Amino acid sequence: MDKMGSLGQACRPVYAPARLAAVRRSGLLDTGPEEVFDRLARLAATLLGTPFAYVTVVDDRRSFWKSCIGVAATDFADRQNTVEESFCRYVIDSGSRLIVPDARTDPRTHDNPSIESTGVAAWAGFPIHAPGGEVLGTFCVVDALPRDFTPHDIEVLETLSHAVTSEIALRGALTDAHEASSAALRAAEDARQATAQAQAASLLAFAAAEESAMLARTLQESLLPPHVPQIPGAQVAARYLRGGRGADVLGDFYDVFPSTRDSWSIVVGDVSGKGPVAAKTTALARYTLRAAAVRCATPSTNLATLNTALLEWFTDDSHFLTAVYATVRPHPHGLAVRVSRGGHDPALIRRVNGRVDTLGHPGIILGCWPNPHLTDQRTILHPGDTLILHTDGVTEARRPGDRDMFGAERLQRLLAATSATNAIDIAAAIENAVLDHCQRHVDDDTAILALHVPDQ
Repeated sequence: MDKMGSLGQACRPVYAPARLAAVRRSGLLDTGPEEVFDRLARLAATLLGTPFAYVTVVDDRRSFWKSCIGVAATDFADRQNTVEESFCRYVIDSGSRLIVPDARTDPRTHDNPSIESTGVAAWAGFPIHAPGGEVLGTFCVVDALPRDFTPHDIEVLETLSHAVTSEIALRGALTDAHEASSAALRAAEDARQATAQAQAASLLAFAAAEESAMLARTLQESLLPPHVPQIPGAQVAARYLRGGRGADVLGDFYDVFPSTRDSWSIVVGDVSGKGPVAAKTTALARYTLRAAAVRCATPSTNLATLNTALLEWFTDDSHFLTAVYATVRPHPHGLAVRVSRGGHDPALIRRVNGRVDTLGHPGIILGCWPNPHLTDQRTILHPGDTLILHTDGVTEARRPGDRDMFGAERLQRLLAATSATNAIDIAAAIENAVLDHCQRHVDDDTAILALHVPDQ
């Protein structure tokens, strides 16, 4: 290659030093298959009906296949191809998805040697990112025949690629937190051995603990939607209170996302445990429900899908959760609502006249038994009505040293008496009442989500 060619290659994003450094930091190159990535790739191949699906990590020489569904290869040398042969380089250079129904006729890919060497005919993939935003590689599917990728296919791939990115971010945050905690322990040990340096070591330990807490907060936030989308014909608001110690990662979550036939899904859940176990289960729950909602708007069916995923992905009984799932869609008199509960507190409806109703038949917690009893209950939200979903951080909030819980009855009295008339104010009223009750000592994560139908 001449000097100008080498310079042009070096300027391409795939060869950017910051990106390559992020690839090395990920620790994914030249490592064996892992079930968390294989399951996501297998799910993509199943849902899209493709023979191949991959999770790739790309350095300056090759595209390494961290996961390669449809390829029977265990040797690292057989789980890769060169950068120039890889379709992943197009995604990295552009920073965005690549959808190729026919690789032979697409002007972006028609001269790629993989068309002949590996039989690539159709290819679709999304970038996967490092915690710093650098593109590490792709989440992609490959077909040996030309095909059209439907909007449903593309949404599934995008959802699952976000799940891969979240898993990588989770690992990075936990590694950073572990290193910060180790630094704190080393500093404390140095303080015991060298009295003269005790003050400096103490300060270092405090700084490390603060960094660990900050990383935990960052990780917790990554498991929640960055913003709450607005549903046509409704106001939506959410509140989240972190509980536990500063470095704890707990498992309450909420999400709002579109589903089929002009409907929207809203879900609130509570995962067992804390730390890496809770974080992994929360990420699985969010992305499984989002993928399920692309095909189905029935809450009980989608919670059953999540139950199956929990049983298949984890081999012990520590990965269970409760959830309440609602779908809403336009109705001549407001919004039609369906609710299903998997071992969770019921949804509440504050009617325009102040009456408070509960919605959702009791169901079994998810992740413990193959066939949980899950049903749906329906109602109509009329103008002025509000739907409220929450975790038990609301009802089980306690004052320090006091066994008196906030409780379901106090919550219902609050909703009946509040003068709030929109989603933001109703969610805030619940949050403020809980904080007042527990004197701002929040022991458990608390998620509150309100959906209000404005008066016409």
